[in-house]
Amino acid sequence: MSVKRSLSSCVATLALVLGVGCSAATRGAEPPTLIPAPALDNPKAGGALQTAVVAGGCFWGIQGVFEHVRGVRQVLAGYAGGSRPTAQYEQVSSGRTGHAESVQITFDPRELSYGELLQIYFSVAHDPTQLNRQGPDSGSQYRSAIFYADATQRRIAESYIAQLQQGKSFAAPIVTRVDGLEGFYPAEGYHQDFYLKNPHHPYIVINDLPKIRNLQALFPDRYRDPPASVAAR
Repeated sequence: MSVKRSLSSCVATLALVLGVGCSAATRGAEPPTLIPAPALDNPKAGGALQTAVVAGGCFWGIQGVFEHVRGVRQVLAGYAGGSRPTAQYEQVSSGRTGHAESVQITFDPRELSYGELLQIYFSVAHDPTQLNRQGPDSGSQYRSAIFYADATQRRIAESYIAQLQQGKSFAAPIVTRVDGLEGFYPAEGYHQDFYLKNPHHPYIVINDLPKIRNLQALFPDRYRDPPASVAAR
C-alpha cells in the first residue's frame, strides 16, 4: 500500500515497511470543538444493543476515539457507502468505489444515547467542515458521513446538524452527509485496533492520540480506560 505523504524520508520508509495506509504528515489533529448536546435525542432505555455507523477520515483514529467511550461495547473499522465486492482497502483507497472508511459502533442504549454518540463524533472524532478530506488524508473515501440504520437515527442526525448550523457551532458550514446504510463491511484484520497495536506509529502519534486526549478533556464522564478493543471480544 502506498504512503501519500510523509513526515520525512525516514518516516516514509517506516510507513512503507509497515505496509499500512493512512498518510503520515506534519499536520496534527484538528482542535476539538465544544458543542451543545442535541436538542432531539432518543431517551436512554433498556433493550438490545444498538449500532451506529459513521465516517470521518481514516478509520484508525475514529475507532480509537469510540473505543474509549463509556457505553460502547465494540467498534469495528470498515467500509460503508459502496458494494461488497469493492470493500477492500486497496480498492477503497482509489476513491472510486463509493465507500468511505467508516466505523460500526455497538453501544448500550442504557448508558449512551445515539445523540450523545453524535456529540462526540462532531466534537472530537473529526472535523465536520472538511469536504472529502480529513487532516492529511484527501479523497471521497475520507468524507464526513453518518449512515443511518432507521428513521429515528436519520431524524436525530439531520436535526442535530441543523441545530449546529443554526447555532454557528463551527466557523465553517458542516458538510457531513446523512445517508441510508446499505451495508457495512469490516476492514482487514490489520486495520482493527490499529491505534492500540501501534501507539508509536507516526500517524497515530500526530493525528489520533490528540483526539483521544481531547475526548478525555471534553467528556471526562464519558471516557473509559481500558478501551473496548476488538481483540477483547
